[in-house]
Order: sequence, then structure tokens, then C-alpha cells
Amino acid sequence: MTRARVLLVDDHNLVRAGLRSLIEAMPDIDVVGEAASSAEALEKVADSRPDVVVTDISMGGTSGIELASQLKRDHPHIKVVVLSVHAESEFVYQALTAGACGYLIKDAATKELELAIRAALQGQVYLSPAVSKRVVDGYLQQTGAGPLDPLTPRQREVLKLIAEGLGTKAIAFRLGVSVKTVETHRAQLMERLDIHDVPGLVRFAVRSGLVSADA
Repeated sequence: MTRARVLLVDDHNLVRAGLRSLIEAMPDIDVVGEAASSAEALEKVADSRPDVVVTDISMGGTSGIELASQLKRDHPHIKVVVLSVHAESEFVYQALTAGACGYLIKDAATKELELAIRAALQGQVYLSPAVSKRVVDGYLQQTGAGPLDPLTPRQREVLKLIAEGLGTKAIAFRLGVSVKTVETHRAQLMERLDIHDVPGLVRFAVRSGLVSADA
């Protein structure tokens, strides 16, 4: 199995050391280099050949957002996960527009770092729960999109069945998937909508018109 290669970029030695320790404990993922600045990172990319660059957003000189933009232009195959102390939507938008496929708040749970890296390797986007709700709300306000637009078709299907009163096993049987898969969809729904109980999901489904009030 090919091991994933990660380059760390942060202007604080202790932060890089902490990140290295976390990442080296992850199965099938190696840290292949470190850089203290965006300029140094760009110099090391050719030799280290990373699959993913994990970078701070605020550094002396060029920011992590500018680094993401340069990598997107010159090395489009490299995925970028941004670390930040900023949870404001504007920073998230800037990072995603620049080409980042992950945005983590620095006080996030350590498990989120692995989730973000693995999502990047699969070509997916990962946002810390602390910022995802704000991003969805901002998107809805800017586009005038409907409340269900942030959800995938499968997530809408699971939400509809939850609102209709089906339990996890019944939903799994109806959709032909495992119970664990349904539980994952439900957790993603709660995270994306910032609704953390089933009655709340049911109310949301009714308000959005996905099901009728007497479903």
C-alpha cells in the first residue's frame, strides 16, 4: 500500500513538532518534510514530493492562503489543509477559493487532523465543525439557496426517513446499507446543520418542506 506523504508548514517549531508527532502516529501517513514559511515550503515541494501540505494560515511573509494558491497553480496534484485560529467565514472562503480542501481550527480535536488529511487524499473537503455551520449559513445568505441545498442527495434521503420515524436499522434496510453507514450519515447531518438531536432534525425537515407535519 502506498503511504501518504505530508509536508508541514508553520513558523513555530513547537507547533510543527506537535503536528509531526500526531501525524506520525497515523497509519500509512508519513511526514516527509517541514518548513517555517511559505517560501521554504515551495522550495521543499520538489524534493519531498508531498501528497498533502498542512499549513498555518498566519505566518511571516506569505500566508498559508497564498501558499495554497501557488500550489494550486504550480502543483495542482498537491492537496492543502489549512490550520488557523480564525473561525470567521471570510477566512474559510479565502482558503477554499485559493484551493485548500481542508480548514481546521487550531483548537480542534486531534482526530480532526487525520479526518482532514484523509479527506484531502480522497479529493474531498473537510471543515472543522466550528466553521462549517457558519460557512453554510453564509452560503445560504449569499446565494439565496434553499435550506436543503447544503445536503447531498443521500443525506436528504436519510433525513427524510428519520423525519418519517424510521429507526437506524429500518433506514439501513430501506437503503440497502449498513447500520454504521446510516449512523455516519446522521452524524454528518447533525454536524452540517448544527442540529444535535433527532427531534431537531424532524423539525428542520418539516420547516424545509422535506416532509409534511403529519408524516
